[in-house]
Amino acid sequence: MKTGKLGPPHKRVWAQFYKAALFELDANKVSDRIAEAETALVIRARELFDSAGDNIEEEQAVDDAMYALHALRSALKCRASAKNTSEELAA
Repeated sequence: MKTGKLGPPHKRVWAQFYKAALFELDANKVSDRIAEAETALVIRARELFDSAGDNIEEEQAVDDAMYALHALRSALKCRASAKNTSEELAA
């Protein structure tokens, strides 16, 4: 089975947005970084869908990144919910 390559760096701009979301230290900016990364991933996924050729590696990487961002967003929601609950209990 033949596997595709990740392609030239300009085609992997989504990876920069993805890393920015994962490693954002400012809690107030994380949601924005996730949204930016998701947008870049959707754009790239559409490009890959429309392109001819074997892009299986990058398609899988895009899928994995979307899954990880979804998990990160869910974890942040759970964390915020737990924080609100503990604040309510303390009051």
